[in-house]
Amino acid sequence: MKTRPSILVLGSVLVAATLAASAQEPVQNIDPNRHGNLAAAQRLVRQAYDRVTDAQKDNRYDLGGHASRAKDLLRQANEELKLSAEAANRR
Repeated sequence: MKTRPSILVLGSVLVAATLAASAQEPVQNIDPNRHGNLAAAQRLVRQAYDRVTDAQKDNRYDLGGHASRAKDLLRQANEELKLSAEAANRR
């Protein structure tokens, strides 16, 4: 029985860490003078993220978890764009 509270605490910590990580919004951190297309794509990702947030608010966050998943994927896309720019910088 002693392990059950430990599992609950660990689960709570993992949930809190996941929420904190997913709360980060996409940033625009690609130099448009160096990588114009990638910077433009990053700007569009941010715009899409903002529209999804607006849709969540309009629907009282009742979108079956799909909007949250879309935002997670947009954050991933944003990070991949940054990694692409960094890879190009190394060449």
